[in-house]
Amino acid sequence: MTAARRVMARCDELAQISALRGADGKAQGILRAYLTEEHRRHNALAGRWMQEAGMTTWQDAAGNQCGRIEGRTPGLPALMLASHLDTVPHAGRYDGILGVLTAIETVRSLAPQADQLPFALEVAAFADEEGTRFGATLLGSRAMAGTWDPQWWELADEQGITMAEAFEDFGLDPCRIGEAARAREDLVGYLEAHIEQGPYLEEAGRPLGIVSSIAGARRFRVSIHGEARHAGGTPYARRQDALIGASQAVLEIERIGIEKQAIATVGQMSTHPGAVNVVPGRADFSVDLRAETDTLRDAAWGAMESAITGFCADRGLQLQVEEIHAAPTVFCAEPLVAAIAAGITEAGDPEPMRLFSRAGHDAMAMAEITGIGMLFTRCHDGISHHPDESVTEADVASTLQALQHAVLSLAAGRGGDQP
Repeated sequence: MTAARRVMARCDELAQISALRGADGKAQGILRAYLTEEHRRHNALAGRWMQEAGMTTWQDAAGNQCGRIEGRTPGLPALMLASHLDTVPHAGRYDGILGVLTAIETVRSLAPQADQLPFALEVAAFADEEGTRFGATLLGSRAMAGTWDPQWWELADEQGITMAEAFEDFGLDPCRIGEAARAREDLVGYLEAHIEQGPYLEEAGRPLGIVSSIAGARRFRVSIHGEARHAGGTPYARRQDALIGASQAVLEIERIGIEKQAIATVGQMSTHPGAVNVVPGRADFSVDLRAETDTLRDAAWGAMESAITGFCADRGLQLQVEEIHAAPTVFCAEPLVAAIAAGITEAGDPEPMRLFSRAGHDAMAMAEITGIGMLFTRCHDGISHHPDESVTEADVASTLQALQHAVLSLAAGRGGDQP
């Protein structure tokens, strides 16, 4: 079996580990959430594959599955290759998973020559990138980066189980979470392969791409307050319809997002009191805002907030805005970008395409302690977080070739000879 075919088969095998099952016991969609039986099973499987690739393995204090193979001298800092194995509900089989499995396969291919490398190689299968169970994202990589937030212990899932309780149920000790943290001197860099969660590589006819940066997001909870009144008895001239204001806001958010080259999404909306025969007195909605740079993103939000404030005032509506999340844009380190570029060139593309990631990744958290680099693999139609995620065996083969060469390029750049 070729390496690429083995990766594809293992993606299929992991897809059978799911909390979504039919009456016949077979998987009916994919869901693997943090600190669950599915988490336990996918760690065990990934750990076995790491061992088969020649690595020593362990599960860290946050539930991340890790593996390591030594370089020319035991105890050297490591180049880490990583992604995540958890999923959203009704997920595809490649988001995160492809990165973990190509990392394992890359180490497998280099294992016979590892004693010539000027660094160790490590693989991390992060336990919770998506935030499906508790709402907070990048939990596994944040624990490894030493940026765990103690407030997360009180977060509860839909059954009312807190994070702290789930840790104990899983066999982990909340008091030892700090042991998952890695020091800067432990690592020489971080590489992550991931499916592109967008259509740009496919549109360009490219199997692989270099990630230049990962867009930081700002998220807002917006409320527009008007006056709830009888739908039949209140003439238009006297209405202060909060939903009309919110609807105008959504249109302005899209218009300004396009104009300012930002990505703006209203993903949630609700009205109060929510009766069919009552003019809405309040409308609440979310805004998720991203851009290639923080400057572009923040300028877009300034224009959006100004426009919404203006037409709310014209209609006698009150605007309330709460920022609920902020993360800065993270830029990939040039030495790692250059290594990935060399890898993609080796895989057959002499002018690798650069693009920024509009989605968040574990690399964002790991950038707190080491330089990061990311490689995107073409995904059909850019579909992700959906069962229709699709990659080809040929593109996986190119990913493996590019990753292996990127590692060797970094080794040569650190004063070693390419094995």
